[in-house]
Amino acid sequence: MVRILTISSQVIHGPVGNTASVPALQAKGHEVMQVPTVLLSHHPGHGQPVVQRTSPEMLESFLMSVAAQGALDTCAAVMTGYFASAQQIHVVERLLADMLKANPKLEVLVDPVLGDHGKLYVPLDVAISIKTRLLPVATMTTPNHFELEWLEAPKIDESAMDIARRLGPREVIVTSLPLAEDRLGTMLVTADDTRLDTVRKRDHVPHGTGDFLAGCYLSERLSLPAPAAFNAAMDRLHKAVAKSGQSAVLRVN
Repeated sequence: MVRILTISSQVIHGPVGNTASVPALQAKGHEVMQVPTVLLSHHPGHGQPVVQRTSPEMLESFLMSVAAQGALDTCAAVMTGYFASAQQIHVVERLLADMLKANPKLEVLVDPVLGDHGKLYVPLDVAISIKTRLLPVATMTTPNHFELEWLEAPKIDESAMDIARRLGPREVIVTSLPLAEDRLGTMLVTADDTRLDTVRKRDHVPHGTGDFLAGCYLSERLSLPAPAAFNAAMDRLHKAVAKSGQSAVLRVN
């Protein structure tokens, strides 16, 4: 079991961001240090939330205080998700540079929370900063289909697998791949392997499934090869979605 730093959104009700990924990591016995980029009363999909953003200065103070305690020295992995501003990303970029200098074997999972259904739902400078500042140091990334094509524009007739291999990180998990009228896929792409998990489209899917899957994959990957970690993570995700039933709130425990 290892120590992991997660940097993303946190909510009080209805797990998304850290609130979805951290239980997935802790379920495998990992120690998780979670840092909020924004605190919300609930996911915006449930209505207008109360929102408190973490200023870049406060984010840096949090991280530097933890670093001063020596707590980052033994981190095996860092996972990033939602960012409220490009300035927050600049802070994390500097942190990752220092951590990678001290530990070149550090695993970095970047969940590029940018948008879905054909449009960005973060400011453009946030999306650009994730692409240019975080993805280049990521060892793993978990975009949905829209995010994959926004980050790495497809060539004519290019497959999602080919796009993913050009993206840069060693391992790419692409979610929400349209396969047929009633099927969606989740694909793991590495330099020499591809795995595909398919499901029937659901009328209702809980919020936070992408965050939960990213946490599940990282938690498994720290002790398993990529294909086995992917299979285990997808199994955990399917069980969580099934337990959630028709609710918009994901059952992460």
